[in-house]
Amino acid sequence: MSTSGVGTSEERALIRRGYWLAERVTRHHAKSFFFASYLLFGQRRRSAFALYAFCRRLDDLVDDTSEAAGALSERLAKARRMVAELYVPMPELASRELGPPSGRLTGAAARSPWDAGEFAALEHTVRHYRIPEQPFQDLISGMEMDLTKHRYTTWDELDLYCYRVAGVVGLMLTPVLGCSDEAAVQPAADLGRAMQLTNILRDVREDLERGRVYLPAEELAAFGLSEDDLRRGQVDARWREFMRFQVERSRAYYAKAAAGVHYLTGFGSQRMVRLMGAIYGDILRDIEARDYDVFSARAYVPTRRKLALAGAAFLRPRAVLPAPPGEVRMPLLPSGVGDLRHG
Repeated sequence: MSTSGVGTSEERALIRRGYWLAERVTRHHAKSFFFASYLLFGQRRRSAFALYAFCRRLDDLVDDTSEAAGALSERLAKARRMVAELYVPMPELASRELGPPSGRLTGAAARSPWDAGEFAALEHTVRHYRIPEQPFQDLISGMEMDLTKHRYTTWDELDLYCYRVAGVVGLMLTPVLGCSDEAAVQPAADLGRAMQLTNILRDVREDLERGRVYLPAEELAAFGLSEDDLRRGQVDARWREFMRFQVERSRAYYAKAAAGVHYLTGFGSQRMVRLMGAIYGDILRDIEARDYDVFSARAYVPTRRKLALAGAAFLRPRAVLPAPPGEVRMPLLPSGVGDLRHG
């Protein structure tokens, strides 16, 4: 879709510039997502970039510790207000939890983390695809969790974090990918969960260096592990069993997501989601190939492997991120800890 029917010539130029900037941000920061985006076309592809750029700027906002940035709480409040402004003309899509957007526009004088063009492109995307507000506000809530919570005791706590920082991104993208069916909501969120869990398993060492441990303490203890064991970076039988459990859980979420791919109707959307899930899921394969050693080097998917997966997604899409034959069951912790079935 062209932006020629949107506002003045200056506004249209701002939107075009914003989409261009969003593409650059995506190309630089999200190589796997950008690679998979080649299976999308036109406005869907541009809008996927606009949504990624919004998420990336939020992430940068949390990581910015410079004095010029101001208080983080004020910057997040500013982000909430800017999102609310998008929905003043679309109150039917506004968050029911937070109430009418027109009543949430005061305060938060901190500077914006977004370029004006990027935010104009986001607004154009939101209006064109009628994306609800709640996922954007939930994402900001996930960023707020990173301010105060550096450890997780239970899976339920971590699951909420994964939903807020990644699951909701699936909800934002679903209308862009050609789906308004309510049945697609859970699979879209599950793909985000799966990808965030994959990130957490891959980045144990980097998170420790930043003073964060996302792996639930209860589950570490179930396998006889402690935070001190993580710091030692020792790959022993306990760690391997723990990681096998976590990889199995991640794959269960990929399978749950795969079951919902058929709801996507946009041209190229199913292939794009299958490829994105397959590339991220392949990180788990590399972790296994490294004998679960995520301490000495970072697991990744090489370009030649991505190309092979892309070819399969194009020629044999159902073989990439295949739908499960039956009900997906979540793995159980060792006896005595309890059943971790979730949704």
